[in-house]
Amino acid sequence: MRMLVLGAGLQGSACAFDLLQNPEVTEVRLADVNISHLPEFLAPYSGKRLVPTHLDVRDHVATLAVMRDADAVMSAIPYYFNLELARLAVEAGTHFCDLGGNTEIVFQQKELGAKAREKGITVVPDCGIAPGMVNILAQLGIEQLDKVRSVKIYVGGLPQHPEPPLNYQIVYSLEGVLDYYTTLSWVLRDGKRTRVKALSELEDVGFPQPVGRLEAFHTAGGLSTMAFRYEGKIPTMEYKTLRYPGHAHIMEAIRDIGLLDLTPVDVKGLKVVPRDLFVSTVGPRLTKPTGRDLVALRVIVEGSKDGKSKKLGWELLDYYDEARGISAMERTTGYSLSITGQMQAAGKVKPAGVHTPDECIPGVEYVGELGRRGVAIREMGGQG
Repeated sequence: MRMLVLGAGLQGSACAFDLLQNPEVTEVRLADVNISHLPEFLAPYSGKRLVPTHLDVRDHVATLAVMRDADAVMSAIPYYFNLELARLAVEAGTHFCDLGGNTEIVFQQKELGAKAREKGITVVPDCGIAPGMVNILAQLGIEQLDKVRSVKIYVGGLPQHPEPPLNYQIVYSLEGVLDYYTTLSWVLRDGKRTRVKALSELEDVGFPQPVGRLEAFHTAGGLSTMAFRYEGKIPTMEYKTLRYPGHAHIMEAIRDIGLLDLTPVDVKGLKVVPRDLFVSTVGPRLTKPTGRDLVALRVIVEGSKDGKSKKLGWELLDYYDEARGISAMERTTGYSLSITGQMQAAGKVKPAGVHTPDECIPGVEYVGELGRRGVAIREMGGQG
C-alpha cells in the first residue's frame, strides 16, 4: 500500500508513524508546506519508506498528482481545506479520509457521494477521536440494542499535571478549541434536533484515579452528523468536552466579554481581532513543550434489549507515550486516522461513496486495532 498523509504537524506525524508500523505499507508520503522539522519518532524511517514531500495543498495540480500515486489519502490539515481535497481525491480515484470537525463541510462532502461511487472509492470525513472514535463506539452501542433512549459522549484532552488558572495545555490547535467554545452545538432532545450554547450545562464526571473528578460541558462538532441521522429515532443524544473543574466558568467569562470575538475592534488606531490577540497572548502560556497529556473518554448508550433495560459503555484513559515521545492526543487522533486509511486501502470500508465513520467503519475490528496499539478501550456493560 502506498499512503499519502497531508499535514506534517502533530496528528499527521503520528498518523505517518502508525502507517509505518504496517509492513504492508510500502510507502508513506508525508506532505506539507514545511517538512524541515519532523518529530524524532519519525527519524528512523526517513529516506526509506517515509518520503517527506513539500506540497502546498492550494496547488491543486500538484496535489492531484501526488494523490494519483497513492492508494489512500489521510488529511491532517485544517478542516477548511477538506472539501476541496475530497473533490481532488474523487477526481484522482483515491480513497480519502480526514480529521474533519466541521459538520457543515461534512454535508458538502457528502454531495460527492455519486462521483465517489462511480470511481469505486470511499471518502470518510471526521476520523479523529471526536468526531471519529466516539461516533464509532456510539454506533456499536446503538446496534446492540433494540431501542435506544440516550447516547451520551464525553471526551477531553488534558494535561497530566494541570496548572491554574485554566488547568489546560494545548494538545491541538488553540484556534480549533476556541471555535468549539464559541459555536452552537447540535443535540437531540425529545428526538428533535436542538442547538445549545457551548460551555453550558455543566456536569461532574468521575474517572479512576489519578484523573478523578472532571467537568463536562457542551461543545460543537463531536456528534458530526449523528444528530441529523438519528433525529426522531433516539430521544437524547449529546456530546460534551471534559476539562478539570473551573475551566468552563473562566472560558465562558472570557467569551462573554468579547475576547473571543472575530469582529475587529479599534485599538489606538489599529484594527485588531480580539480572538487573534487572545491566541497570540495566551497560546504561548498554554504551550508546554515538556508537558505530558492524557485523553479521557466515555461513551454511554442506554436503551432496551429483548424487553429489558440495558446500558452499554466504553471508557478510555490514554497517556503520553514516554518511550516514543508521542502524545495521547496524537495516539488517539492520529492513529485513528491511520486505521481508517488502512481499512479503506484494504477494501474493508464499504460501500463506495461518502460516509461518516459511524456509517461505515467496522467497529469491533476498529476497537481491536486500537487495542493492538495500546489504546485500550474498556467496555462497561450491564443492565440499566
